Amino acid sequence: MLRSLASLNLRGNRLNLSNLRPLANTIPQRAMSSTKQQAQTRFTAILNDELNAIKAAGTYKSERVIVSPQNSAITVAGKDGKTSPQINFCANNYLGLADHPEVIARSKKFLDTHGSGLSSVRFICGTQNIHKDLESQITKFYGSEDTILYASCFDANAGIFETILTDNDAVISDSLNHASIIDGIRLCKAKRFRYGNCDMNDLETKLQEADKAGARLKLIATDGVFSMDGKIAPLDKICDLAEKYGALIFVDDCHATGFLGPNGRGTAEHFGVQDRVHIVNSTLGKALGGAAGGYTTGSKELIDLLRNRSRPYLFSNSLPPAVVGSASAALDLIEAAKTNGLFDRLWGNTTLFRTLLREAGFTVKGDNHPISPVMLGDARLASQFADKMLQRGIYVVGFSYPVVPKGEARIRVQLSAAHTEEQIRQAAAAFIEIGRELNVIPKSKL
Repeated sequence: MLRSLASLNLRGNRLNLSNLRPLANTIPQRAMSSTKQQAQTRFTAILNDELNAIKAAGTYKSERVIVSPQNSAITVAGKDGKTSPQINFCANNYLGLADHPEVIARSKKFLDTHGSGLSSVRFICGTQNIHKDLESQITKFYGSEDTILYASCFDANAGIFETILTDNDAVISDSLNHASIIDGIRLCKAKRFRYGNCDMNDLETKLQEADKAGARLKLIATDGVFSMDGKIAPLDKICDLAEKYGALIFVDDCHATGFLGPNGRGTAEHFGVQDRVHIVNSTLGKALGGAAGGYTTGSKELIDLLRNRSRPYLFSNSLPPAVVGSASAALDLIEAAKTNGLFDRLWGNTTLFRTLLREAGFTVKGDNHPISPVMLGDARLASQFADKMLQRGIYVVGFSYPVVPKGEARIRVQLSAAHTEEQIRQAAAAFIEIGRELNVIPKSKL
């Protein structure tokens, strides 16, 4: 082709291939720049409109920068570059293992023995013995048949529904399920039914509707613990309905794994129904060391299918060895939690905080879970309250729409086994002082 072009004669002159340019280069540079600038200007205007609307609603979120390890006591950098010590009451670090010496030591060990990362997905050249060992460790922890690791539980939730459900099936989802479950369900073609939060009458109605729709499989999907409310799903009752209507049960147990139940095995163990729940997804990024990663545990056939069909697994890099090490050490510590006092400290701290705030007049939602939402209602008030707490050395964050429903803004306090009684009482005193100042609770009776 090039040889024939070179032999062409244009107006008596042989074609010079060196003068050929990409088509884009023939467009005047000034015109290209103008067109690009117009598009960028329109795009920026749209983004600013959205951001201004968020700020006007009082729901704009700013990130605070921590310059220390995650723990009950942290150091936070201010906008002026100065740092301040804070007592941290909003981490998912339920057992205080994020900077535990044994967790850090095994993370370093695996970094030394297995490298920084795999530069590959699992099925190509990204599976090391430590990945298989951790999957076996999690399987033994639950008493299930097999486990598959993911980069996050968000990825595990994104990969489960599309893999196992078709347009002949139905998924019945709790109305307050985590965003990752909602997004995962959107990826599948199954018929979708939504029942009111923990409303068993509504769940039964939706199961009946799924039967009428001719669903081949019915999958009930629920959080084990609802992350914004600290409410525990009634899995015993869900199991009763599932068995009555021949449905499967899926539980996202991120805010229960490691500490809920006699041995920390989560919501199913809490209700004594481990052998009645079919699929559990959870995270390594909260109680289990606090780093990253997620997993699905269940039957051998399920996990085998996920390894072959689950897109987030097939197309994401393997978990880094350091993360595998930290999770492995955390699981060992949880196995010994009855003797090392982790569970006792966590639940004692939870009861103390909730009691102090309720006695002062605050509304604290939830089922005596370490997630202890202090309800304020107004988004601006929640943001203002959190800022005042920060000034008093208590690190908390206000939650508002769209993270929670409109009119239900709150400060979500999360207790940890790492908190001392003194820290909890200090936080409660700050809540009470600011609550009275902002007329959230009654003034003290003198």
